[in-house]
Amino acid sequence: MDWLSYITQINWLAVLLAFIASMAIGFVWYLPAVLGNRWMAAIGKTEEDLKNSEGGAGIWVPMMVAAALTAVLLAVLIGKLGLDNAVAGGWFALVLAVVFRAGGHVIHNGFAGRPVAVTLIDSGHDVLAMTAAGAIIGAMS
Repeated sequence: MDWLSYITQINWLAVLLAFIASMAIGFVWYLPAVLGNRWMAAIGKTEEDLKNSEGGAGIWVPMMVAAALTAVLLAVLIGKLGLDNAVAGGWFALVLAVVFRAGGHVIHNGFAGRPVAVTLIDSGHDVLAMTAAGAIIGAMS
């Protein structure tokens, strides 16, 4: 099967809603009152440091592209596997998130010598965001 047929079979509304859900979860997750203050303390930064960093669009654009591509890939995989409900899509995305996203945080943060709190907070976000995205895509398949 060629890539065009994969693209035409994607439920783009489901991808959009999965992307929005992922972004909303990240926004809430990293609010200072939720886990943002703990995360900033663990990475040794303040809100002022983050506001004054060189990032700007250089941080947000790649992050949003990655979230969008994650939703698209989940849609392709969930569709090809025939996972046609929220539970199946959510469980599949949960497994992928734990193995690939959380596993990546464990490896990279471990070698970088970052505090365990960074790994737990970032991994928790990724697992929750991907699980929600998978559930949305599965429900709309």
